[in-house]
Amino acid sequence: MTLTRDTDEDQVRALIVAAHEAQLSAAGLVPLHHRQAVLVNVAGRRVLGRDAIQEAMVAALASPLQDVLTTVDVLDVRFPVADLAVVSCVKTIDDRRAEADRGALPLTGALTYVCARVDGEWSILLAQTTPIAG
Repeated sequence: MTLTRDTDEDQVRALIVAAHEAQLSAAGLVPLHHRQAVLVNVAGRRVLGRDAIQEAMVAALASPLQDVLTTVDVLDVRFPVADLAVVSCVKTIDDRRAEADRGALPLTGALTYVCARVDGEWSILLAQTTPIAG
């Protein structure tokens, strides 16, 4: 996908691409989130605030969860009000952990981002993944 920075949608899509590319880097991913961000992962764990997201990510990357990789396909970007975007995605999960750890996670999820432009920069306010059955 070729991205330009000419429109809000392009900027939001670029933010989502950057988040995906940084999935194995706390230093890369965490700053893309607003300081008051909320993250709910596919297993239902809720993490509140950028500091807590940093702690959770560092712990996950030091565990077998580092072998769970994802791809994200953006389906839709909407702007219900100025400086706010709702992004609908499908997350595909590639669980590369040892056989004993597999099976606990679904293979796909409906991922929703809420992003806001604050001081001229887009950041992630909410990342919520809901498992897709089957």
